[in-house]
Amino acid sequence: MPIALEIVSPEKLLLSRAVEMVVIPAAEGDMGVLEGHTPMIVMLRGGTISLYEGDRVIEQHFVAGGFAEVTAERCTVLANEALPVAELSKDESERRLSEAEAEFAQMHGADIEEQFMALDRVHAARAMVEAAEGLLTGSR
Repeated sequence: MPIALEIVSPEKLLLSRAVEMVVIPAAEGDMGVLEGHTPMIVMLRGGTISLYEGDRVIEQHFVAGGFAEVTAERCTVLANEALPVAELSKDESERRLSEAEAEFAQMHGADIEEQFMALDRVHAARAMVEAAEGLLTGSR
């Protein structure tokens, strides 16, 4: 039986469809969600959401962090930023990573929470570069 998946960013509803399984980049590691999953709310790290039909990935989306609400019937992703992996640009991803690393390098003496947020942006940008590189090499 399928599970309803919605991916929402601050700008728009990116996706709303039923899938057999979705794998999300939870903060503690990748997490597969099937119909009947235990309800929970999880933090997301920057990474790729993979939609499955049977044992194959049919679609992927990059998220730059956020939250996911999982119920037995639905998985709703509330992403800081989300876009289809097919729309990623390696050059843009690398630019974002360079900017995030430069910002983090200048955080000396900053509040620890600000440092963690800057480090999260570095990790999300690295995940975006990896997703874009996977697209170019055909491994996605």
